[in-house]
Amino acid sequence: CRCSDVLSGTAWESVLARAPRAVVFLDAASAEALHWGGGGAGELLAAGALAVRALPPEAVGAVAARVVFVVSGALRGGTAAAVRAVLGQGGVRHCVLVFGGEAEGCGPAELEETLRRWMGEGGRAEVVPRGPPLLAPVSAELCLLPALAALLPPLPGPAGPGPAEGGLGALPAELRVTVRALVGDLDSLFTALGLREESFAVGALSRVVAAELASYAPARNRRRTATNKASVIFVDRTLDLAGAVGHHGDNLAEKILSVLPKLPGHRTDVMVNMVELTALQTTDETCSIIAPGCLAQPNDPAAKALWESFMNLKQKEAVMEARRHLVEAASRENLPIKMSMGRVTPEQLSSYIQLFRNNLKALENHCGLLQLVLAAVQTLKHPQTSKWDNFLAFERLLLIG
Repeated sequence: CRCSDVLSGTAWESVLARAPRAVVFLDAASAEALHWGGGGAGELLAAGALAVRALPPEAVGAVAARVVFVVSGALRGGTAAAVRAVLGQGGVRHCVLVFGGEAEGCGPAELEETLRRWMGEGGRAEVVPRGPPLLAPVSAELCLLPALAALLPPLPGPAGPGPAEGGLGALPAELRVTVRALVGDLDSLFTALGLREESFAVGALSRVVAAELASYAPARNRRRTATNKASVIFVDRTLDLAGAVGHHGDNLAEKILSVLPKLPGHRTDVMVNMVELTALQTTDETCSIIAPGCLAQPNDPAAKALWESFMNLKQKEAVMEARRHLVEAASRENLPIKMSMGRVTPEQLSSYIQLFRNNLKALENHCGLLQLVLAAVQTLKHPQTSKWDNFLAFERLLLIG
């Protein structure tokens, strides 16, 4: 079992245990982590949750007597306002807060008192500090922290070095809070893995993060007893701006993530047009996405294996893997598939996909796999893909020159 799977499951244990007979509210980063590594909202519903809602909710109405809030960071700012708005509607008698940090100057006891005050007389509150951070395991080798996706080093100003050159105290207040949150999440992660790290840093903000982690009291205690050694390299994201906007060769996953529209509320997943698998045919752009598919399929081993191929193989090999998986799935469903050899084309993959159309049993059995193959087909047919290839050719010419 992969470490990322274990850690993702561990991070959600406290939530699943408190989900029965409750309405569960998730902030965006928590929802994205659940989407990739926690089994999706279906896991919460299977655990007994009455409903799963966004935090802040689109409209604050009547809620159940029991609610669970899952907050990726501290209870502060807009997150605190959203929690207070839900509790202030009345009707909530038992509130659970699962969080990844503390409000400024408050510990769990103070947070419980605050929640009881927001609920009104007679309400019960429980504050549960989370263990490992909420990771989004995009692949076997890549895990993201959605709560910190917006963290970027401050750029140097016209007068000289950026604020990060002066250490943590020189950073803006909001950035200081984010750095502390990152240090806390890293310490929780290393604690779960039993690591004693040796840190290296490249870049001004990375040096700040490494220094804060080195002096963080819980981290010092952990390093005294941890048995596993690890080297950790921090690199400022702004040191490779050219790489961030470049076109990095023959990788199908990168093209899919760049070309297809983002799944609403997510930074690391896309919408896949599923209309090809339904009886409904429409040319109306507003109706072109029918129950959009996505890339994250944590409960589908075949789909996860194909996504790893998209991430790690060259494009030609990846589309051959897509064909192989489709042929095997169709054969298991006794669909009349005709295997062909040679180059794999988007049209060929589409013809295989059509065999599953309107076959509800086959669709249910292989829905995750079909979503990924459709994502590949739609990317390969997208006009932006040919532009991608042209840009890559120009970049290679510039490097050669």
